Amino acid sequence: MLRSLRTAAAASIVGAATAVPAGAEPPSFSNNRADENWGALREPANRTGAAWEALKFMPLDTAGGSFLTIGADLRLRFESYADNFDAAKPNETYGWSRVMPYADLRLGPNLRFFGQMLGAWTDRSALTKGPVDETGVELLQGFAEASAPVGSGELSVRGGRQMVAYGSERLIGLRFGPNVPLSFDGARARLELGGWTADAFAYRPVENALGDFDDRSDRTRKVYGLYATRALPELAPKSGLDLYWIGYGREDARFDSSVGNERRHTFGARFFGSLDDWSWNHEAMLQLGTFGDEKILAWSVATDTRYTFSAVPLQPFVELKANVISGDGGPGGRLGTFNALFPKGKYFGEIGLIGPANLVNLHPAIGVSLGSGWSLTGAAVFYWRQSLDDGVYGNPGNLIRPSGGSRARYVGTQAEVVLGWEATPNVTLETSYALFEPGRFLSETGPGKTVHFVGGEIQFRY
Repeated sequence: MLRSLRTAAAASIVGAATAVPAGAEPPSFSNNRADENWGALREPANRTGAAWEALKFMPLDTAGGSFLTIGADLRLRFESYADNFDAAKPNETYGWSRVMPYADLRLGPNLRFFGQMLGAWTDRSALTKGPVDETGVELLQGFAEASAPVGSGELSVRGGRQMVAYGSERLIGLRFGPNVPLSFDGARARLELGGWTADAFAYRPVENALGDFDDRSDRTRKVYGLYATRALPELAPKSGLDLYWIGYGREDARFDSSVGNERRHTFGARFFGSLDDWSWNHEAMLQLGTFGDEKILAWSVATDTRYTFSAVPLQPFVELKANVISGDGGPGGRLGTFNALFPKGKYFGEIGLIGPANLVNLHPAIGVSLGSGWSLTGAAVFYWRQSLDDGVYGNPGNLIRPSGGSRARYVGTQAEVVLGWEATPNVTLETSYALFEPGRFLSETGPGKTVHFVGGEIQFRY
C-alpha cells in the first residue's frame, strides 16, 4: 500500500528474537504482528492507560519475565476495475474481508511460541477469484523460536509457518496489500553479533486454496539463502547495508520464451538510510542459474530517493523511484527475464497491474501531511519494456502479455492519488483512485483501453 509519509529507508531484517533492552518503548503496530515485542509494558511508565494495552502484556509470573500477548487485525476493503487491458479480467467491483487474530507466548527471554490465524473472504466472481482473494480459515503463522547468547551477541532459531520480509520487500515480502498475505513453511537461524544481523533460511511458500484448512506447502517451489544487514551509523544515523544470496527453484516456470524448470541464484546489495530531510533506498541484483537447457543471466537496479520539506507547513515530500529490470532477448541462448520471486503486493501502486520484470520505469511522487492523521499523496508511473523480445508480466511473475512480435517499447502510463487517515493508532482508513493508459505495445498486442481503478479500506488493529 502507498503510504504518504513512509520513509524509503525501510528496515532490513525485522523480528529479532525476544529480549527487550532496558529503556525500550512499546512498539508500533506492524504489518507482521510477529515482529512486535510488547515486553516494554512491564514498566508502568511505558503504559498509556489504553484499554487494549491490558491484552498486550499479560504476565505469567511475578517478575513479568514470561508473558502472553494477544491481538488482531481486521480489514474491510473494496476494489473496482473498469476496462481492464487484460482480456481475461472483466469489469468488476468486489469486496474483501480479512481477520487475523494472534497470540504470542514468551517464556522468559529465550523461548517463544507464536500463532496467528487468517480468515479471508471475497464476493468476487468465480471467474476471477484467486488465491490472493480468498482462502477461508487457515493457519497464517505458527512457529516456535529459541535463542541463546553467543559471546556478545545472540543466536536464535525459528521453525514452522511464518510470514517473511527482507529489505524493502523487492524479493521476499508479506504480500500484505492483497487480501491473502503470503506465508512460508520452513526454518530460519539468526545471528546478531558485532554490528551484523545475519539470517540463514530455507522455506517453501504456502499454496493457498479456497477452502478452510486446506493450505499446504508448495512442493513445486523453494527458496533458501543468506541475508545480512549491518548498520552504518558512521555514515548516517539511520543508514545501513544489506548483502544477500537467495536461491530459488520452481518447476514448470513460464516465461515469454518457453516453459521449463527454473533454478536461480540472486546476489544483491542494498544501501538505505536517512539523513536530515533526505532518505534513500538503492538496490542492485544479479541473477544466475538455469531454465530448462538455457542459462540465466538477469539483473535489476532499483533506486528510491525522497526529500521532505520538514520546516514547511504540511511537511510536503517529493520522491523519485527509478527501476531498470532485465528482460529476455528471445528464444534460445539464455534467459534474461528477471524474477522478483515473492515481492510485496501492489508493487508499483494501488492499481496493481504491472509487475517487476522486463521494465524500465520512472515513478515520481509527491505528498503532504494534512494534520490530524490525514495524508494525501499523488504519483505517476511511466513504463517501458527493457527488451523488445520479451513480454509484460504481472506482480506474481505471470506472463500477462507476450511480446507478439511488437517492436514498440512504451507499455503505458499510470497515475494515482491516495487519501489516508490514521484516526487513532488502532484505526486507519484509505481511499484511492488510479488509472492506467496503455501505451503502443499494449495497443498493438491486444485490448488497449484505459483502465480505471477505485479502492477503499478500513483497518482496525490492537
